[in-house]
Amino acid sequence: MQRRISITLMIVAAAATAWLLLLVLVSVSALPSPAIPPDLARVELGATLFVEPALSGNGAQSCASCHQAARAFTDGRETAVGSTGEAHSLNTPSVVNAGELSALGWARPDLTSLEAQIAVPLFGTHPVEMGAVGHEAEILGRLKADACYPALFRAAFPDDTEPLRWPRVIDALAAYVRSLRSSGSYDRFLAGEEAALSEEARRGAALFVEIGCSVCHSGPLLTNSSYHNLGLYGFTGLADVPPGQEGLYRITGKARDLGRWRVPSLRNVALTAPYFHDGSETTLEAVLDVYEQGGRGEGRDSPLKSEAIVPITLSREDRAALIAFLTALTDDSPASLVSQVTP
Repeated sequence: MQRRISITLMIVAAAATAWLLLLVLVSVSALPSPAIPPDLARVELGATLFVEPALSGNGAQSCASCHQAARAFTDGRETAVGSTGEAHSLNTPSVVNAGELSALGWARPDLTSLEAQIAVPLFGTHPVEMGAVGHEAEILGRLKADACYPALFRAAFPDDTEPLRWPRVIDALAAYVRSLRSSGSYDRFLAGEEAALSEEARRGAALFVEIGCSVCHSGPLLTNSSYHNLGLYGFTGLADVPPGQEGLYRITGKARDLGRWRVPSLRNVALTAPYFHDGSETTLEAVLDVYEQGGRGEGRDSPLKSEAIVPITLSREDRAALIAFLTALTDDSPASLVSQVTP
């Protein structure tokens, strides 16, 4: 009898345990999905807006039209073309690592935040890029009428009672661009993994320092964000400079700043042709020609040329090693850069 009772109690206990486990499983499965953290939701909203043509005045162009992931967020054009078809005077720079730079644009030291920079292509009129000026309310109306955007803005800015407005558009785009950071063999090399670069690329890296390239192209992003006239054109004064080619002079008004442009990062440089501020050279080999000659054409004798630009001598093997190093600066997956924000 006692054995029968103990067996019965064991069965009851097992059934109770099973029932409790079932309740737990049911309650867990019934829990709502965790909300996406606002920081990540902001990045995801920014990524969606980045490819949204409705963000332009005429609905014809998105940020990604000029900043294409497969080209390390450049466009492959000599100079950019705005949403209205207006040709620009400057080459489209990459936005990868833009959140790490101390200054943005080709010659805009006054733009020190992504938020300030992003307002320029949205609302600038000289030249027109996205062409949002005069269409501000219309563009917001398009987003509000979309089936997805109101919820995306609420998730990204949960404490804002009216999140779908222009400052939040800019905040979201800035959050996305900040998430675009390089990760590749060069980073592993900097972390001490010597074999991350080929022997030829390592020789190119040493030569890069030896011939003085690293004076301006320094640090993990290979730029010190300084401004230089590379001797590309034979300017001697303002009267010689075509419109749009004034460089830093447009901000400072100082004659010595004519034709000075910000030193770009060299990360992913093998993917971002054509080169220089005006896209005037199509290959890395041609860029090496310019530096080897200490400038180009009449620009070599320009009194405005930076003192750092002097002729150098490179053998065929040297050039191959430098190209190998520059190519090694390509990220592991530049065509599919995604947010590096951790939930």
